Parts: sequence; structure tokens; C-alpha cells
Amino acid sequence: MLRRYLMVFLLVCPAICVAGNDSLLNALKAEIGKKEVYNNAKEARIRQLKQRRAALSSADYGAQYDVCVKLYDEYRSYQYDSAYVYVNKLKDLSIAMNDMSRAYYSQIKLGFILLSSGMFKETFDCMNNVNPKLLNDSMKVEYYFIMYRCNSDLSKFNADKYFAPKYMQASRAYIDSAIGLTQPGLVNRIYYTGLKYMLANDHEKGSAELAKLLAPNMPISMHLRAMIACSLGQMYLRQGKQEQGTAMLMQSAVADLRSSTKENMALFTLSEQLYKTGNTKDAYSFIQLAKADADFYGARQRKLQIGAILPLVAAAEINHTESEKRTILKYLLAITALASLVVWFAVMIYKQLGRLKVKERIIEEKNTQLKGVNHRLLEDAHIKEEYIGQFFKIISGYILKLEKLKMSVDTKLSIKKYDDIRTIINNINIKNERAILYHSFDHIFLKIFPNFIPVFNSLFDEKDQIWPQEDEVLNTDLRIFALIRLGIDDNETIAKILEYSVNTIYVYKMRVKAKAKNPEQFEQCIMGIKAVAPVDL
Repeated sequence: MLRRYLMVFLLVCPAICVAGNDSLLNALKAEIGKKEVYNNAKEARIRQLKQRRAALSSADYGAQYDVCVKLYDEYRSYQYDSAYVYVNKLKDLSIAMNDMSRAYYSQIKLGFILLSSGMFKETFDCMNNVNPKLLNDSMKVEYYFIMYRCNSDLSKFNADKYFAPKYMQASRAYIDSAIGLTQPGLVNRIYYTGLKYMLANDHEKGSAELAKLLAPNMPISMHLRAMIACSLGQMYLRQGKQEQGTAMLMQSAVADLRSSTKENMALFTLSEQLYKTGNTKDAYSFIQLAKADADFYGARQRKLQIGAILPLVAAAEINHTESEKRTILKYLLAITALASLVVWFAVMIYKQLGRLKVKERIIEEKNTQLKGVNHRLLEDAHIKEEYIGQFFKIISGYILKLEKLKMSVDTKLSIKKYDDIRTIINNINIKNERAILYHSFDHIFLKIFPNFIPVFNSLFDEKDQIWPQEDEVLNTDLRIFALIRLGIDDNETIAKILEYSVNTIYVYKMRVKAKAKNPEQFEQCIMGIKAVAPVDL
């Protein structure tokens, strides 16, 4: 059943990879941006382990050994020099405990970092000092795996027809020995089997084995995931499955970043692949990162590998950049010519728009003026309508009074009652009639300008405001400015209407104006008080 599902996965995987490589590339770039976060987390773990070791008794060799193993594990793919320091501490502690099994195991760990650093001779010298007979099975598996890697890597490094086959034959023997000591179905058994097929160039079987380990339920570390994905990517590439291979290399590079693995293969291999497919920009960026990692770790072999391809990638990137510059220059020239034409048209259009805007402004100003005139005319018409109607009523009343007076005087004259005529004349109260006239004026004015009094007083500070008494509608000060709001601004006319001298009216106006918040704009503000227009206004 598992084999059937695996075959389905391998059939659909190319389509998935083609669709997802762009998103994987973006994800890889995002992870590169988080590189320092992952490195800081590793450094924090290392500090905690160092603090724990410092707290231990120097005579407690067993506890010291266990912490040094953990420190070695943190450093072994992160920084060669520090890993070397701690593997030597492991050797010293093993000797102090007189434990040859641990001493040989420490030698194996030393062999791993020597191999990771690219020192083949030193690796062989180190591993030849190990007696496999004194190791338990798990230690033997690790011993055989490092010997497999050392011979395999040296075979690839020599790449000749004399020595390479001998190293390749030895690597096959060692991987077979490692497989023979593992249990079927376990992670290391599947991993070593996949590598064995890879060594034999049976990439179809090898990729099928390694793909099992990338299933979501497989209990593998991030570092092992990176190594498996890298090997799987290399096998896909050798089968001609470019998209799948590139996708796996990207996944491996992401896992390397998350595990802070500086001795890595994925970024270098990915750079080489992107260079071959023409993506020189990303290839150059990734090869620079791979070089920085190799420098940080101290991986000599990786530096040589990167040094061989870096000039080619850099040259291709320079050529690509120059080509882009030439293309951009052509576009810039075309855009400049087009922009010049656009600017010329824009200037012409701007001039035309300027003329149109001047005309529109004049029309708008005239319309505003006409609206203002129209509003004033409607307001004046409304005022005249109110006052004419009211004063027609008042005058009609006066005519009736005069008519009655005339009839009464004629009657008295006909019967020669001259004293009664004088009595009739004395009963005429001019002051009262004027008060009635003012009262009527005030009511009509406030009917047209109901907000006049509060708006008028808003032009003064509270202490200087002018409010009518309870028995008044408008007082003299308010009445003067009510007449001004109606357009009667001549002092002589106002004086005649209100039965005051011209000088008195002038003094009233100046006294009130001087108390306003803004004396210069006071009369303009008075004229701005709005009338309540009829509904159709």
C-alpha cells in the first residue's frame, strides 16, 4: 500500500513542483531574511549549555561529558573551530574516565568535523585510530557512515580513473556495513539504503527510498530533513527532473537555515542549478550566502567548490546586469522621447486649460455676483412685501382716523363749538402714535430677521452685549442698526425716522461700534445677517 501511494506521489510531484517553485523561492528568500533569528536562537542554546557546564563540578566527568556532547552537537555543523575544541574535551574526559569506548566515539565525532571541513587525510588518520570492535552497534553505524562519506567524497573530489574507483568500492562496502547494523523500517536504515542506491546511480530507487522520510509523520530532525532533501534533489536532477530537483534543493536550503547549518550543500547546489537555468541574479545571491556559510564554518572543500563556480556566476550576473542596463537605457530613451512629446502636449493643454480656467473663473464670479444680486433682490422684495403690507394697513388706519377727525371737526364747526375742536386736537397723542409705529416696525423687522438680536450680540463680548428690556422689542441701539441692515445707512435719514439729531445718531453708532470685537468689519457683519426668506426662496 505504501509503495502504491509513493508511486502516485512521484507521478504528481512534477506538476506540483512546477506550480510551486516560484512560491518556494519566495519562501526561501523570506527564510534568509530570518537567518539572524535562527542563529541567535542557536547561540542562546549554546550559552545555556555553557552555563550548565560551568555549574558542574570539574570532577563530575560523566555530567561534563554529557554536556560537552550536546555542545559538540550544536557546533558540529555550525562552526568547525568550536566543535574541534569540544570534541577534544570529550576525548580528555573519556581518558579521565578510562572509558575507551567513549574515547573511540569521540574520535568518530572528530572524524565527522574533519570530513565536514574538507580534510580527507586527517579524517582517515583519525578514523584509523578507532577500533570498531570496542564500539557498540550504534557507534559502529556512525563509524561506518563517516567512512562511507569520506571515501565517497574523496572519490568525487579525485574524479579520475585510477584512484576514484577504489574509494567508490570502499564507500559501498562501508554503507553496506552500516545498513547491516540497522533495523528494517527505521529512519537510518531507510536513509542509508537510499544513499546506497544513489551511490550505485540507481536514482529511481534511491529517490523512492528517501521520499519516504519526508512524509509528515516521520520523526526526523530539521538538519536530517535538510540532508535528505538535498540528496533527493540531486537524484531528481540526475534523472532530468529539473523542477522537482530544484524544489527539493530549496526545501533543503530552508531546513538548513532553520537549523542554522553552516556546513551545507543545498545552497551551493541550488546556485549551480539556477545558474544553469539562467537565473543568474538569484544564483549569484545564493552563492554569496553559501560562501559566507563556508567561511563561517571553516569548510575548506566547500570553499574550493564555491571558488570554482563563483567567477562563472559572477561573470554571468555582470553580463546579465549589463544587458539589463542596455535594455533599460533603450526604454529610457524611448520613454524620454515619449515624455518630451507628452510634456509638449501637456504644455499646450495647460495653456488652453489656463485660458478656459480664466474664462470659467470670470463666469463663476459673474454667476456668484448674479446669485448675490438675485438673493438681495429677493430679500429686498420680501422686506418690501412685509413692510408695504404692514404700513399700508397702518396708513389705512391713519386715513380712517383723519376721516373721523375731519367729520368731527366739520360737525363742531357747523355748530360753532370751537372749544370742542380744541379738545379733539389736544387728544391727538403724537408720542403714542410714534411708539405704535416703532413697535410695528420692530415686530415686522424681527419677523424678517428673527436671529438679528442674538447674531448682533455675538459680535460683542458678553459684558458689552445689548439686549432689549422685557417691555421692549428693540431698543434705540438695536433699532439704529436694524435700519442700517435694511439699507438705510444715512445718519440724517435715520435721525428723521427716529426723531433724533444727526449728531446723536452718530454718537450712538460710534459708541456701539467701538465695543465690537472687530470694529473694522462691524457694519459688514451687520449686513451679513441673513433674512428668513419665503419658502420659494
